[in-house]
Amino acid sequence: MTQENSGQTALRNIAIIAHVDHGKTTLVDELLRQSGAVQSHIAMDERAMDSNDIERERGITILAKCTSVMWDNGQTSTRINIVDTPGHADFGGEVERILSMVDGCLLLVDATDGPMPQTKFVLSKALALGLQPIVVLNKVDRPSADPDAALNATFDLFAALEANDEQLDFPVVYASGRDGWACDTLDDERKDLKPLFAAIVAHTPAPPMPASAKDEPFRMLATTLEADPFLGRILTGRVVSGIARPGVTMKALAGDGSEIERVRVTKVLAFRGLKRQPVEEILPGDIVALAGFSKASVADTLCDLDASEALAAQPIDPPTLSITLSPNDSPLAGREGSKVQSRVIRERLMRQAEGDVAISVTESDNKDAFEVAGRGELQLGVLIENMRREGFELAVSRPRVVTTKDENGNVLEPIEEVTIDVDDEFSGVVIEKLTRKKAELVEMKPSSGGKTRLVMHVPARALIGYHGEFMTDTRGSGVMNRIFLKHAPYKGAIEGRRNGVLISNGDGVAVPFALWNLESRGPMLISPGTKVYKGMIIGENAKPGDLVVNPLKAKQLTNMRASGKDEAVRLTPPKIMSLEQAIAYINDDELVEVTPQSIRLRKIEREEHLRKRTKKAESEM
Repeated sequence: MTQENSGQTALRNIAIIAHVDHGKTTLVDELLRQSGAVQSHIAMDERAMDSNDIERERGITILAKCTSVMWDNGQTSTRINIVDTPGHADFGGEVERILSMVDGCLLLVDATDGPMPQTKFVLSKALALGLQPIVVLNKVDRPSADPDAALNATFDLFAALEANDEQLDFPVVYASGRDGWACDTLDDERKDLKPLFAAIVAHTPAPPMPASAKDEPFRMLATTLEADPFLGRILTGRVVSGIARPGVTMKALAGDGSEIERVRVTKVLAFRGLKRQPVEEILPGDIVALAGFSKASVADTLCDLDASEALAAQPIDPPTLSITLSPNDSPLAGREGSKVQSRVIRERLMRQAEGDVAISVTESDNKDAFEVAGRGELQLGVLIENMRREGFELAVSRPRVVTTKDENGNVLEPIEEVTIDVDDEFSGVVIEKLTRKKAELVEMKPSSGGKTRLVMHVPARALIGYHGEFMTDTRGSGVMNRIFLKHAPYKGAIEGRRNGVLISNGDGVAVPFALWNLESRGPMLISPGTKVYKGMIIGENAKPGDLVVNPLKAKQLTNMRASGKDEAVRLTPPKIMSLEQAIAYINDDELVEVTPQSIRLRKIEREEHLRKRTKKAESEM
């Protein structure tokens, strides 16, 4: 183990916040390189902080992660603890917790796009906590960049969010995270990130620690939770007072001050570069991870036995969307996954809810299905994708919005602010379709490159499944960003999917000739050779209403065909859906069957007469 002596080193705790894809993680890569935290001869993966497989595949940050660099300006050495936060509002629970652990933040703004919806979201959280952001205008070297316009829009956003005078006087740094340089003005030499390091040290306050903090009992608010196969549960947070040492007995307190458990701390881990390093002690103000607790979770206080008061945790915005997860009960259940029992699914979901405060899990009346509520389709989709990669088989319902009631008993539904950038020619169809879905047009103005920027307030349920339709309407050129705005009175019925589906009438393997004959009914969702069963959705009907079809019927051969084989047919490529597309596509009477190898769509009731009975009962209600 190494001995830490934070008393001789200045300390800064800072978070990097921005809209998704504005360059946070790429900038952190360069900070690690240029500070010497990662030696130049050591190979480092691109976007090193995105360690999760799904993060790398999708190019987004999902989990907030800590790292640390040392910066020496020739006079003093400063340790800078850096937290890379998610940029998508669906993972805003991570942002809200992390910001309570730092004393300042870098607000990255793309010099071309300017502030975007998630920029507004993360900035509002930072300003509410009293943080003074350093604005970094990133990607200023791009031909389409307009730093002055982006800076003016950023200032307007600060003012709209009611920033105080000190926050409005924010420092500005111009940068290119990809090329690894920053400067105080656009005319300065573009060499390295020294101006950014200098701005962090100069404008981010040191942790507000009184001289007596070191002598007080140890207290820390658990901010993130993760499981390690060797160390068990690891809780990360900032030390408020006292000193953390391994081998000391500590206790965990719930928010109301009640004791959860007493344990002996097995490891005290500090963030050093890309690694967590065992240390002998950590002083107040530093960010630390503790191992040894078995019950304590996020928002609990970890402290010495002498401490009696719990630390206050930041309130978290409520979930806006929910789905029902249940064990897969189709005829193909258990063939591709190893975890199919409701008990195993329940344990996995409860473990997720324990570490992710933005997700809530409740059991249904029959104890086999589970209501999972979160921030949006992406967050819930990532959870399901992780579970299928772990070997789970699930049946997933259509997403539903989480409604609330006001003091008068009126139903309130979540409203989202949607920012859309489309080519001028497509703005009309986008406005028309969203207006039919009870949306309100708030702002419409020209954007760069012959595009129009639309800002609309849309009921969250109207956006379920809309993104695919939006991409079709805009020929793939539109960009849509959304963020939770508020709860508002229920807007009434909204039109759903117009087309019906083609439903298999039997069990077996789909044959090419049958699918070729069915193509006139609508596009197929499966390929020849796919295993199907009664009640499984195999295609989309071109007309309203569902249609039961036979995908198993081969061509009737005659004696004249001596080969005894079906003639080759030419099929249109099927419409294969991703997990998120499938979840957004289904209706209330349908499910998505998710396994490690397959994504299938099906009716809840597999038998046609049961579907008719259910539909008749609903129409009589």
